Amino acid sequence: MKEKLQRFMIGRYGFDELSKVYLGVTIAFMVVSMFTGNSLIYIVSLGLLVYCYYRAFSKNIVKRQQENQKFCNFRYQQIVKWNNFKTRQAQKKIYRFYKCPQCKQRVRVPKGRGKICITCPKCKVEFIKKS
Repeated sequence: MKEKLQRFMIGRYGFDELSKVYLGVTIAFMVVSMFTGNSLIYIVSLGLLVYCYYRAFSKNIVKRQQENQKFCNFRYQQIVKWNNFKTRQAQKKIYRFYKCPQCKQRVRVPKGRGKICITCPKCKVEFIKKS
């Protein structure tokens, strides 16, 4: 049986990161539909399950890889944004953050120095702000 399954999967895409996310969302929707009794959520979860297996058994490997790559890029961008937000929140007690009026570059200056002249490291524009 194992050999038959291996022969069947030759030339097919299989499961990737996007498929794992679809399976997780499917399970979450099924659990929600069990507790709420909402048939629409159950039908959506079945549709997601069918689509997930369609992706896994697909022979159009290039297209599935492109879909997965777009998902991985999107997820990476969201992780970077979240990490930058956490870093700014951690530094908020010590530093003030301003945007350059010309190029919109974010500039970090120490708090408690009074009015200071800030020079943008990117475009070299000087502007005065209270720190």
